[in-house]
Amino acid sequence: MTIVPPSPGEPRRPSGPRDPGDAWVVAPTGEKYWGRFGAAGLLAVDADRGILLQHRVSWSHFGGTWGLPGGALHEGEAAIVGALREAQEEAGIPDGAVQPRFTSVLDLGIWSYTTVVGDVQEPFEPVISDPESVALEWVPIDEVAERPLHPGFGDAWPVLRSLLSVRPSLVVDGANVVGSVPDGWWKDRAGAAARLRSRLAGLGVAAEELGVAGSAWFPDVVLVVEGLARDFADVDDAPDAAVTVVRADAGGDDAIVAEAVRRLAAGESVTIVTSDRGLRARAEEAGAAVQSAGWLVRLLDRAESQRAQ
Repeated sequence: MTIVPPSPGEPRRPSGPRDPGDAWVVAPTGEKYWGRFGAAGLLAVDADRGILLQHRVSWSHFGGTWGLPGGALHEGEAAIVGALREAQEEAGIPDGAVQPRFTSVLDLGIWSYTTVVGDVQEPFEPVISDPESVALEWVPIDEVAERPLHPGFGDAWPVLRSLLSVRPSLVVDGANVVGSVPDGWWKDRAGAAARLRSRLAGLGVAAEELGVAGSAWFPDVVLVVEGLARDFADVDDAPDAAVTVVRADAGGDDAIVAEAVRRLAAGESVTIVTSDRGLRARAEEAGAAVQSAGWLVRLLDRAESQRAQ
């Protein structure tokens, strides 16, 4: 592998000093890939308008083709952070306008590209904010393949399109998960439920853990609480919108199964999180996958450890 800085007229940061990541990675066979530390792009999905595509200026790599706003990652930068940063720099995407749904990674060993697929939460009009774009357009999903696509995006598009209809969700047995860790939860059930809800916000799960394609997903999360834990909103007045809370009027198991059945009927891929044997049997009979409380706790612990590094 060889690292080569950009030549005049090639992609670089719009202003200020060149970032160390702005360089070509050249494979032994001669192919070159932009981004010393890899690259990432954002596939923003608007339910009404389609996906946001960038028409690349003629002097850029594969100029004249259509692809995703994106670019080289900074050293140590997470792919999702880099994709959103590049999309803001190139298309003026506002903060918080797109919620990541899943990632798909092309890993060539010497270089990788991460496609971050996100749903538009607040409609916006893209703005050309650097010299690498001729145009930015919302393109209906059925018309994307009709454009002359960047070769890398063109190769990835069939799989990415097939994944746009996938909607994984986690339905969490709050009492079972909270009760799996002996941290004194019984002294304050509402507080323990509130802490679990906060930990669940923004949870990323490896695709193989959910039985779907892609690399990592940010599933819809439903936390089902019962009994004294139902009052946790009184403990925390700012519930996290990223987690849907279902307060069971009676048995939590019935509410969990009902939520799973509703989501399965809507075409979602549902995983129920519980270590209760009876609930596991009911979940599997309904057609949902099941993961244990310990599985979720390990995911949460790992995510928090990574954020702390």
